[in-house]
Amino acid sequence: MRKYFTKMIFLILVFALQYPSSMAISKQKVGPVYLADPTIFYSNGLYFLYGTELTPEKGFPVLVSTDLKEWRTSPKTTNGYALLKGAKTFGTTGFWAPQVFSYKNKYYMLYTANEHIAIAESNSTTGPFTQKKMCALPGKTKQIDPFLFFDEDGKKYLYHVRLGGGNNIFVAEFKDDFSGIKEETLKKCISAEGGWEDTKRIAAPPIAEGPTVIKHKGTYYLFYSCNDFRNIDYAVGYATSRTPLGPWTKNPKNPIIDRTKIGKNGTGHGDVFKDRKGNYFYVFHSHNSQTNVLPRQTFIVGLKFIRNAQTKIDEIVIDKNRMITPVKRD
Repeated sequence: MRKYFTKMIFLILVFALQYPSSMAISKQKVGPVYLADPTIFYSNGLYFLYGTELTPEKGFPVLVSTDLKEWRTSPKTTNGYALLKGAKTFGTTGFWAPQVFSYKNKYYMLYTANEHIAIAESNSTTGPFTQKKMCALPGKTKQIDPFLFFDEDGKKYLYHVRLGGGNNIFVAEFKDDFSGIKEETLKKCISAEGGWEDTKRIAAPPIAEGPTVIKHKGTYYLFYSCNDFRNIDYAVGYATSRTPLGPWTKNPKNPIIDRTKIGKNGTGHGDVFKDRKGNYFYVFHSHNSQTNVLPRQTFIVGLKFIRNAQTKIDEIVIDKNRMITPVKRD
C-alpha cells in the first residue's frame, strides 16, 4: 500500500513539473465577459472579441478564445486594449461599437468616438490600431455604429446610424481608399416604427441601431436593434433586400432575439459571425440582471436558416442549443 501511494505522489509531481499551468488553472479567476456592442473576428484558428467597455473612455479591449467559451486577454496587447485613446487615434470619449475586418493584408477597426465614426489600422488582430491622420470620417451629422459590408462585386457599403429625430440606420457606398462614403449614394434603411421596435418603457426618441449585414443565397439580411438600450425590451430583428441599398422588408416574425426568447433583459446590439466550421452565430449583450442594466454581459447564440415555402426566402431563427455564455479567465 505504501509503495502504491509513493508511486502516485511521484506521478503527480512529474505531471506538475511538466504542466505547471494545468495545476495553476484552478487558481485563476473566472467570471462573465462584460462587453457591450460586441463583435467577433475569426482569424487563423482564434476568435477575437471586441466591444464597448463599462466606462468607454480608454478605447477597445480585446479578448482571445479558441472555443468561444473561455476568453483571455492577449499578452500581445497594450494593457489588454486593441485601440487606446490618445495613442494615435481619434476621440476623447464615447468609444462604442467597433467592427474589425481584414483587407489587403491589413486589419482595420471602424469605431465610434465623440458620436462620430473613425477608422484605424493595424498589422495585427490585437492591435495597436492607429491612424495616420487622427480624425473622424467626414459627415454632416453625428453618426455611430459603423458596419462595413464587402459585396461579391467588390463594392463596399457602410451601414451606420445617424442621429437626429431618433436613431436611424443608413447605408452608402464606401470609397475604395476608406476615406469616407460616396454621399450621392446615401439612403435610409431602417427606422423604428412602433410595436416591439418602440415599446416606450423609457422616454426616448425612436431608436434603430447596431446594423450588421450578411448575404445568403442572393438575399441581403440586415440585423438591427430597437428601443433604448436601457429598456428591458431592447431586442434584435432583421430585414431583407435584393440589393445592398434596399428597399428593406422587415421580417414579420421579428424580434428574433428578445427577453422572452433568451431569458435576459435588454438583449441586442451585436454582430453576426461564422465559427471555424462555417456555422452562423450572433454575439450580443444583455442587461446585467433583472434590476440592473450595467455592466452589460456578453452572450452568443446560434443562428439557422429555415426555408419559407411561400416567399422562397430563408428565414432566420435562433438555435438555443448553441447558446454560449462566454467566461473570462484572468
